[in-house]
Amino acid sequence: MAEENMEKNMEETAPQEEADDTAQKDADDTAHKEANDTAQDAADSTPQEEADSTLEEAACADSGPQPENSERVEKKPDKKDKKDLQIEELQDRVKRQMAEFDNFRKRSEKEKSGMFELGAKSIIEELLPIVDNFERGLGAISEEDKADPFVDGMDKVYRQMVQMLEKIGVQPIEAVGCEFNPDFHNAVMHVDDEERPENTIIEEFLKGYTYKDQVVRHSMVKVAN
Repeated sequence: MAEENMEKNMEETAPQEEADDTAQKDADDTAHKEANDTAQDAADSTPQEEADSTLEEAACADSGPQPENSERVEKKPDKKDKKDLQIEELQDRVKRQMAEFDNFRKRSEKEKSGMFELGAKSIIEELLPIVDNFERGLGAISEEDKADPFVDGMDKVYRQMVQMLEKIGVQPIEAVGCEFNPDFHNAVMHVDDEERPENTIIEEFLKGYTYKDQVVRHSMVKVAN
């Protein structure tokens, strides 16, 4: 009877032991697999981490303080050589002299032009009385005497002189029938004339002229009040 009970107990405990052994084996396999995975991950990540750390160290080395020699090299260009200073001084001197010469040239041309115009104006003033005499003489000749060769020759000389004055810029000032302008006219007589508008020139005694928009001689005129 006792033997039967022992066999019965052994039969009941055998499956339980087999289940325990299977569970223990599965646990060992899982632990071994996890250990292998961890080792593989560590092996894969090590080169990348080492490369990243190498790059970080290189960046820190570049951004860190430079050696004293590099500072000297950077500061050296700030100091100009004596030759460079002399060259800059000479260039500045040449520029100033060129500017002064240009101003002198412009001033000389202006003075030269002014002297030429002044000289031409003085010559014109000397010629105008000759023109006046030609006009008076030709105006006093009758129609019958105008056919005379001498009179015709004097008329040609007069016309040639007038053309020469016009060519250099001398122009007569308009007077008769125009409004009196003190900038161009010199009123030597005032008369009451109801037929003419007030301040109108009714007669010219001496013709006036301009030279390049400058009055050489004012017109001597009679003005209506």
